[in-house]
Amino acid sequence: MAGSTQIPYLLRAARGEVLDRPPVWMMRQAGRYMKAYRDLRDKYPSFRDRSEIAEIAIEISLQPWKAFQPDGVILFSDILTPLPAIGIPFDIIESKGPIIDPPIRSQEQIDQIHPLEVEKLPFIREILQALRQEVGNEAAVLGFVGAPWTLAAYAIEGKSSKNYSIIKGMAFSEPAMLHQFLGKIADSIAAYVCYQIDNGAQVVQMFDSWAGQLSPQDYETFALPYQQQVVRQVKATHPDTPLILYISGSAGVLERMAQSGVDIVSVDWTVDMAEARQRLGSQMKVQGNMDPGALFGSKDFIRDRILDNIRKAGNQGHIFNLGHGVLPGTPEDNVRFFFETAKQADKLLAVHA
Repeated sequence: MAGSTQIPYLLRAARGEVLDRPPVWMMRQAGRYMKAYRDLRDKYPSFRDRSEIAEIAIEISLQPWKAFQPDGVILFSDILTPLPAIGIPFDIIESKGPIIDPPIRSQEQIDQIHPLEVEKLPFIREILQALRQEVGNEAAVLGFVGAPWTLAAYAIEGKSSKNYSIIKGMAFSEPAMLHQFLGKIADSIAAYVCYQIDNGAQVVQMFDSWAGQLSPQDYETFALPYQQQVVRQVKATHPDTPLILYISGSAGVLERMAQSGVDIVSVDWTVDMAEARQRLGSQMKVQGNMDPGALFGSKDFIRDRILDNIRKAGNQGHIFNLGHGVLPGTPEDNVRFFFETAKQADKLLAVHA
């Protein structure tokens, strides 16, 4: 184990300490933009093999750690990973993404969904324990889960969707059935978060990726109460583990995200960071939010964007990240530069003041 007794830097930010620079990691930092990952993908073409065979998932999770030393190392997995453990099988097709067949469309199917059987997810325990062992206190180990609305959207649509017409149809014509489904998923996701924490996750990020597709009033009806249900259940037994909520396209529901009970709101890049902090209030900690597309720019451009973001966020309660996952095709050298620059932000800001 990395021999150091200090508190991981990312956890210090999550506790609200005033820091010289923000901790930095990247959503999807393990993945297709890295040559090491693509080489491994050629060897193991099935995504589920890569994410569910512990030794492969451990290796993938650690690729960015070895290359860039981020302040957070996140479990390589998928938000759909726990679904088979509640009775919903899925597959991931390389070019098409996740497929759930048959999709969940009837009361009878919802009745058959059972509480999470964590014994069906032993690889999650193995991966998280190995990551903690490997990084010690040099970085925080992050777990992650999908939020109820987003998991329900996948399960009901049967695949990724552009307009979410099937789940919205159910929401607006058979709401009682959908609420029952969301409640069952929320209970299982809460159990899954606790399982990750018990096995080494020091922070857990909940992705409600598709909740940004809801109007504010529907967000309050179909997404927020179930985020709150997950957070409430986790905090009952693990009150000190910081929870992060991320939504893609969240500008319209930013203040409502803060009502979920999470400790940190992860902001996408469509909101100016200074405005996000103002809207969320000084007590709410934030993560984000540089446009991943900025990493296709020149190094001067990348540096200026990083410093602008960090300056706007201030020196307390900020974890620096992208506003979404790093994009395939992003030059690895620019990712390296992103981490190096963020880690020297205090010195660079003094020069560029």
